[in-house]
Amino acid sequence: MGPRTNQAETAVILSGGEGVRLRPITSDLPKGLVRVGGKPLLQWVVEWLRENGVSNIVIGVAYLKDEIMEFLGDGSQFGVRIRYSVHSVEGGTGEGFRLAISRFVKDEIFVALNGDQITDLRLSPMIEDLEKNDALATIAVVHPRLPFGQLFVGKNGYCEGFSEKPILKDVFISSGIYVFNKEILKYLPTHGDVEKTTFPQLTQLKRLRAYRHDGSFLTVNSLRELDEAEEQLRRQGNI
Repeated sequence: MGPRTNQAETAVILSGGEGVRLRPITSDLPKGLVRVGGKPLLQWVVEWLRENGVSNIVIGVAYLKDEIMEFLGDGSQFGVRIRYSVHSVEGGTGEGFRLAISRFVKDEIFVALNGDQITDLRLSPMIEDLEKNDALATIAVVHPRLPFGQLFVGKNGYCEGFSEKPILKDVFISSGIYVFNKEILKYLPTHGDVEKTTFPQLTQLKRLRAYRHDGSFLTVNSLRELDEAEEQLRRQGNI
């Protein structure tokens, strides 16, 4: 292993899905180009990566790939270098990551993500966590917000309280943002999702880490989440 810098210069973004839960918006528009706060999702992601020192980006594309490639181009307008790895929608995240990494990634440590997040996560401490613990992957985990109001019910059947869409402090979910060691290639499936194949394997091997992020995190997987992201960005003064 080379010297540790707690810095990654390369990221692999997957943006190949059909975004079914965002239809009808994604009927003729790739999910990565859905606008949130006036900017396409992928632009938020690319600018965040650049702010974290990542200048070499590989984007895995499939559904309506030409539109993404036309919008982002070679990345120069965003101050980064972008290359594209074509995969199939049916191959899942396993195929998407495997092809992109094997084709274009030379770095030992790099960032990988699903490409539908808006966050203020800092990558360097997450990279340090992976390196210090000899893991093959670290997942940034966050507390989810319950999409419904929560009722507290007493044993007598009376309501004792109510909380509108609380953050679940005792629950963690994956943010879809990862740091990978390139050795992970040995565990990536030909087809299928890493969440159902690779990560359970690495868990058994004690080589999968979780990095807790308590800052801002938005993801856009549905029309409801799109509306909520717009509202939260407005509250934060980002739009």
